[in-house]
Amino acid sequence: MAAPMIHALRSISRLYRPLSRCLSSSIEPLVSGTRRGLFKDVFPAETARLQLSELLSSGPQTVYCGFDPTADSLHVGNLLALLGLLHFHRAGHHVIAVVGGATAQIGDPSGRNQEREPLSPERVEENVLGIRDSLHRIFANHEVLASGGRPGGRVTVLDNAAWYRQRSAVEFLASVGRHFRMGTLLSRHSVQSRLSSAEGMSLTEFTYQVFQAYDFYYLNQKHGCKIQLGGTDQLGNLMSGHDFIHRTTGEDVFGILLPLITSTTGDKLGKSAGNAVWLNRARTSPFEFYQYFVRQQDSNVERFLKLFTFLPLPEIEHIMEQHAKEPEKRIPQKRLAAEVTKLVHGKEGLESAKRYGASLICGSYPNLN
Repeated sequence: MAAPMIHALRSISRLYRPLSRCLSSSIEPLVSGTRRGLFKDVFPAETARLQLSELLSSGPQTVYCGFDPTADSLHVGNLLALLGLLHFHRAGHHVIAVVGGATAQIGDPSGRNQEREPLSPERVEENVLGIRDSLHRIFANHEVLASGGRPGGRVTVLDNAAWYRQRSAVEFLASVGRHFRMGTLLSRHSVQSRLSSAEGMSLTEFTYQVFQAYDFYYLNQKHGCKIQLGGTDQLGNLMSGHDFIHRTTGEDVFGILLPLITSTTGDKLGKSAGNAVWLNRARTSPFEFYQYFVRQQDSNVERFLKLFTFLPLPEIEHIMEQHAKEPEKRIPQKRLAAEVTKLVHGKEGLESAKRYGASLICGSYPNLN
């Protein structure tokens, strides 16, 4: 990460610790997300302390996160971004999930050692449909699980291909490209790491941060969006959007960074690493999905309960106290698996996962039938 970015970031828990004493429902997702470890950092640090809290307290805001359809399903690595959106939704804010039907054809270089294989327009379209299915299903499941709570804000799913189809490359560069400074773009960590690699970086990949920055600008102008969520590996892209909007409109917008979920070997969970746990049942069945969380190690389970569920923190603390007394029962792992499976696959998916598990046990021990 470039030195200026290091100085720009501050611990979000330090920024918002005073707010916990005067908690209101509008800023609750920010404070709660910080306590859970869901929100790691915010930027820009010099204005976030006061302006972001004031913004959230002033009324319902619009928060967005993007998902590039490089496969036909989201995976567990994407789930934290959805949880982040849902925390804001529960507090009455409006959320937008953007499917990158356009940017998927460019390829995000963040966290990658080599360029992605190009996708055909037909493949991208198929993937967009699969991602939209994941998003709509999880949002619908959440509505059922959260019924009886505070009314949530609007939920919108968009495809960024919609605002690029009618623009030519020349017109886009002439009107948008002139607002970006090469020195700043070249300083991004994702760019620096690739430029120094043996393969280097294509012009196509280099422009990705410009397109993602424009997405934030478009949503800001059309939907009043002033907050973007993204993984810590997206810092450069989020900063580009912030800089572009501030340069062209003078508005203050904000980014919130989410942690990356890694495997036991430290690898990022995702498609490229070959260890993805998918959110569409055609790729990962509800049973396999449930088992992924049931098998979590004791060292991960408390953190995962805070990150992947909406269970109140005192309840999580009680669950862990039970676990300390009876670790052989794996109470927190089972609760974690149940909560996340309900969110992703619904109550029916959880029931089917449990039925399949029970049938396997009975099959192994015929005398139990």
